This record gives sequence, structure tokens and C-alpha cells, in this order.
Amino acid sequence: MGSPEFTLTSAEGAGKFPDSTSRSAALYARAAAVLPGGNSRHSVYFPPYPIYAHRGRGSRIWDVDGIERLDCVNNYSSLIHGHSHPAIVEAISRQAAELISVALPTESEVLLAELLIERLEAVERIRFCNSGTEAVMFALKAARAFTGRPLVAKIEGAYHGSGETASVSTMPDPARWGDREAPAAVPDSGSGPGVGHDVVVLSMNDVERGRRLIRANADRLAGVLIDPMVKNLAFMAATPEFVAMLREETERCGALLIFDEVYSLRLGFHGAHATLGVKPDVVALGKIIGGGLPIGAVGGRADLMDQLFDPRVGAKLAHAGTFNANPLTMAAGVAAMKHFDETAFDRLGMLGERLRTGLREALRISGRAGTVTGAASMIGLFMTDSKIHNYRDLVTALIADPGIKRRGDALFRQLLNRGVFMGSQGFFVLSTANTAAEIDRIIEAVADSLRFLPE
Repeated sequence: MGSPEFTLTSAEGAGKFPDSTSRSAALYARAAAVLPGGNSRHSVYFPPYPIYAHRGRGSRIWDVDGIERLDCVNNYSSLIHGHSHPAIVEAISRQAAELISVALPTESEVLLAELLIERLEAVERIRFCNSGTEAVMFALKAARAFTGRPLVAKIEGAYHGSGETASVSTMPDPARWGDREAPAAVPDSGSGPGVGHDVVVLSMNDVERGRRLIRANADRLAGVLIDPMVKNLAFMAATPEFVAMLREETERCGALLIFDEVYSLRLGFHGAHATLGVKPDVVALGKIIGGGLPIGAVGGRADLMDQLFDPRVGAKLAHAGTFNANPLTMAAGVAAMKHFDETAFDRLGMLGERLRTGLREALRISGRAGTVTGAASMIGLFMTDSKIHNYRDLVTALIADPGIKRRGDALFRQLLNRGVFMGSQGFFVLSTANTAAEIDRIIEAVADSLRFLPE
């Protein structure tokens, strides 16, 4: 394994993290004086300070100290082509010269809608917003408006953005999560009174318990929300049996099946739903469809979407937003999705499998406990051999062995000092800018790092 174009930074060499004399450390000190916690996004913080980015190109990023790393986070999946892809930069530049923002629709909105509808089997109509959080929020409102019912079911431990309903039981404490037969709905801090009363919590891939809970709430259930591959559950995949049950039971009781594909659109060229062979009623989208700029979208069946959103027939849902379908994002999205064709998708999936295979081999050689998960271009690396089937298994494993988190944190730091930026929670998300040689470099860096982890 090797690539002359890429140099690994030694764990003992220049650019070691943390470094109190670095520009990143100095910037964080300044930031902490004006931003609570030093930034506007909890997910980008890691102790004792985050690394500050300066520029990116392709699969690489450079921090303000000039240190180069492979970016295996890709802004939490949104950069499907890596940084500053020439076609996307050109599209944004061309659009910015013509029109940045306007209170009118543009042709690029139509182009991106046509492209997504042609590609995604469950999407016959689509509307754009500005984030995955907004997309899920409107998907849940759509289910309630369409059915006239109050309840939404979601998976315990699954992250769907920061909306009140969607954030229920995202990370419930064991002291509050209730009985396994009927998990408690635990609202996020700051939620309004009664938010938890409108949510039914299901355990991932528990077919029969899920069926019983759906049937017990059938008359009041508006929809069931699921992400087919949950990053916060170590890229745990929904089983075909579980998803089939959800489709069967929602059809039986007249509720909507909602797929959150903000992340998991990467699972299939025609959508995660097509890969699983299930057609949801509503799909929430975001991240890769915006070419690296802020975006969200909600799509679904034509009859449903028209009834809910078309003002010509008396829309049931109000849907406005100053930057919805803004020209810059629409132009970037069209360029990104045109270049993410089926050939690019298949190649990226092969790189993902190459990385999963190499990581498993690195763990085997090292003798370290670890589990490699994920599919397509999403890869999880969790530092335990414990069998994880759902959120409670995950939390139980972390409580039983605090070393899991210590080893994960140590791996993250070791890789930073070997020129690899992975997700601090234990994941890699690839881009089309990656090469096979880079994948091998990541494997090599992980294999070397495993030697230095604590017990």
C-alpha cells in the first residue's frame, strides 16, 4: 500500500495534536470569548480544541497551521464530491454572477427537482427547504396534516435533526428510557410540554414488539419515521424484515411511512428505499443533494404532496422560507447530482467495501476488539466486539466497558496525527474524490494507530 502523492504525519512528528502553540489553539481561545463553547455546532468540537480549517481541495483539507489531512467526514456526508469540485465551483460562480437570492423561483429549482424525481423511485413531487432538520420537520407535519392524527413513531436512539418531535428519545438516559416492551418517549432538553406524549418509540429491528406498539396506537398514528442506516447507532442498518413490517402495518392502519434519507440516500443510486425494496409515502432529503451548500427537501407521492402543498387546490400545509430553493444551492445541487451518476455511485461503493475489508483485517492482525459496520460509502468503526442490535445494547456496552470510548477517542487523535480526519464518533464517509491508494493509506494509518490505543 502506498501513494507518493500523500505523506503520513508521524504521531511523534510535526503537527502533533494537541499543540498549545498552534494557530488552532489560539483561534479557539478567541472563539471561546465570543461563542458559547467556542463554536456554533456541537458536532465539530473535540477536546481540548477543534482544528480550524483553512482550505480544502478534493479529498484533502488543510488547517490554519498548514497541516494536510484526508477528509473522511466530508461535512457529515454533504460533500459527495469532496471539496471544491471544479464543476460545482463553476456552477456557483456562474450563478452568483447572475443572481444570489431572490423572492421568485428559478429554473435551477426545476432542474434539480426533475433530476431527483427521475432518480428516486418514491419521489413524484418535491419541495425544497434549507436543512435535514427542516426536511424531517415538514415530513412529520405532512403526516399529521394528511391523516389528521397526532402520533408519530420513531426509532429509539435515531437522530433526525433538532426539531422537537424528531429529537424525542435521540439519546435517552437509561434511568428514563422505560420498559423494553414499550419504551418511554423522552423529550430533548428545552422541548415544550407534551412533546413526548405525541411520540411512540420503537426499538430498531425488533419486528414483533414494533408491530404490537403500532397496532396498539393504530387509530392515532400519523406516521412512522425511520432512517434505514443510523449513524448514531454505529451505522446500524434496518433489516428488510423490520422495514417490511413497518410498510405492512402503516398501510394497514392508514399511517404514512417516512424515510429519513438525509444521510442514507448514499445507500442506493435510486434511494435507500429502492435498495430495501420498500416504497415509503414521504422521503426527507438533504446533504449530498445540495452540492455542499445548505439544503433540505421533502418528497413523496404526487397525490399526497399536491394535497398538502399545492396552493391551487387549497394546500393543507403552509410552506415558506426566505432561502428555500435559493439559486446558489440549486445550481450547486444540479452540478453535484449530475456528476454523481451510476458509475460514480458504484465506484464509491467499491471504495467503501475496500475500506471495510481493510479495517476488519487491521483489527484481526492487531488482536484488538472492534466492529466494522456500514454500507456503500458509509463506514463505522466501533471499538468493541459486543453485539449491538439497538440503542440499549449500545449504551449497555459503553457502560460495561468505559474503555470503548477511551479507545475510540485515542484512535481519533492518532489518526489526526497520521493525516486522517475521521468522525470522532467512529465513522468514515467517503467522497468521489477518494482514490484506492488513499483508502489503503487510511487502512495503513488505522493499523498503525491500533498499536497505541489504551486498554
